[in-house]
Amino acid sequence: MSDNARSSHARSSDSSNNYLNAKRLICEVFRSPRKEEMYLYVDKRNGLADVPEVLLERFGKPISIMTLMLTPDKPLARANSADVLAAIRDKGFYFQMPPAKDDYLLDLYRAPTEARY
Repeated sequence: MSDNARSSHARSSDSSNNYLNAKRLICEVFRSPRKEEMYLYVDKRNGLADVPEVLLERFGKPISIMTLMLTPDKPLARANSADVLAAIRDKGFYFQMPPAKDDYLLDLYRAPTEARY
């Protein structure tokens, strides 16, 4: 293989690796010890370095719960994987809040409890 062919092949390999890295990511997921169903998704290589200190103070000491290969079509329980990838690429992390509590459940306790006949 000539030198020109080698360098051309090396460049195409580099660009394909960059393409793959843009489409998939080894992601580490942390849960909050303070609030149920609150999670942080980060790039495993960078860890928590890109997460703002203020957020970490509210989040509590992060507890690592899993590492996964994240792709745009990977199904996640309560988040769109493409949105998670974009947030990690742009901000360095994705913050997932707990789901909102249903207000109608609270109404059960607000209803009058007197007997009405």
